[in-house]
Amino acid sequence: MRTRTPLTCTVALVAASLLAAAGCAENDSGSGDTDAAPRTVKTVVGCGAGSWTDPADLAADRRPARCDKGAPAPQPLAKKRKITVATGTLSAEYVAPLQVAVAKGEFAKEGLDVELKVLPTPDALPLLAKGDVDAQWAAPEAAVMNGIDGGFDIKWVAGNFSPDPTSKSGLWVRLKDGESAEHVDMAGRRMGTMIGKGSVIAYPMDTSLKKHGGGLDKVSFQQLGSADVLTALQNGGVDSAWLLDPVWRKVDGDKRYAFLGGQPVGEPLGGLLFGPTLLTEDPDAGVAFLRAYIRTVNTYFAGDYKSDPAFVTELAKLMKIDEATLRSTPSMRMDWEIRKGTTDRLQQAYSDAGVSEGKPPVPEEKAVDRAMYAEAVGHRL
Repeated sequence: MRTRTPLTCTVALVAASLLAAAGCAENDSGSGDTDAAPRTVKTVVGCGAGSWTDPADLAADRRPARCDKGAPAPQPLAKKRKITVATGTLSAEYVAPLQVAVAKGEFAKEGLDVELKVLPTPDALPLLAKGDVDAQWAAPEAAVMNGIDGGFDIKWVAGNFSPDPTSKSGLWVRLKDGESAEHVDMAGRRMGTMIGKGSVIAYPMDTSLKKHGGGLDKVSFQQLGSADVLTALQNGGVDSAWLLDPVWRKVDGDKRYAFLGGQPVGEPLGGLLFGPTLLTEDPDAGVAFLRAYIRTVNTYFAGDYKSDPAFVTELAKLMKIDEATLRSTPSMRMDWEIRKGTTDRLQQAYSDAGVSEGKPPVPEEKAVDRAMYAEAVGHRL
C-alpha cells in the first residue's frame, strides 16, 4: 500500500470536506441529469455548422467553435435570477470573458444578475457542492474529481481557452553544461511552481517531463508565491519552473534557459463547473449563463482580440493590469468546448503524481456535461 504524501493528504482532506459540507457521504445522484426529461433543442440563428466541433478532434490546428458576432441571441428568463460565480482571480486573462460579459451587460440580457466572487478553489468547492455558489470558474482538479467520485452533483460544463501556438507559458529549465532544449535530464531536478501536483497543469507538466527522462514522480516540487517563481529559477533556488504569461518573457531568448513545453494547443483544461443549482434545480438559468458566455466569446474574443488597441485598453482597465503587459503575449484561443478524454488524461497525471486515491478513474460521462453548451448553440447531441 502506498504511503500518502502530504499533497495526497491535502487532496483527500479537500474531498472529505466536500462530502461533509453536502451532508451526504453516499449519494447516487451522480450525473445530475440522469432522471431529467430531455430538453428541447432548437436551431439557433447565427450558430451554424461551425458552432460545434467533434470532441474527438484533438488537432492542434483545430479551429475553435464559433457563431456569428452577437450570437446566440439573448432569450431572457421569465424571472430575473441571481448567479454567484466563484473564481480564484480576476486579474488573469482567462477570466476576461466573464468580466466582459458582466461589464457589457451580456448576462443582464438573459435576465441574470451575475456576481464574480474571488475565492480559492479549496474554499469554493464545498460551497459549490452545497449550492451556496452556483458556478465555479476553475478546472477538474484532483479534489474535484474525488468529490464527483464521492457522489457530488458537480460537472465541467464549458471550457475556457487553449494557448496560442507561439505562447511559451509552461515548463522552463535552467540548462547545465552540455544541455540544450533537445537534451535535458529532468530526473532529480527541483521544480518551482505556484500549482501543486493536484492541479490540471500536472497533465502537460508530466508530458513535458517524460520527454526528458523525468516524470512527476522523478522531480521534487517547491511551491512558491507567484512573485517568487521566476526569482527562484534565476537565483538557483530551483532548477526549473512553470512560468505563466507574461513572466516567461523575462527568460525567453536567454541561452541559459530552455522552454520544454506547455499546455496542449487546442485543448482547454478548465472553465465552468456547475453545481446542483444550475445542473438540476434551474437548468434554464444554466443554459442562459452559457448562452451569454458563448455570445461574449463570439462578439469580443472570436480571433486575435489584441489586434484592437481600444479593446486591449478597455480589457487592461477591467482586469486592473498593465496594458503593456497585456499586449506582450499573444491572444488566447477562447474556447467553450471540452475535448474528449481530457478528464481521463488529467486523472492519469494525478495518478502519476501520487495524489489520486488509488480508485478507478471517474468516467468522463460522470464528470463532463456538454449538453448545455450544445443547446445554447442549437446542436443536438
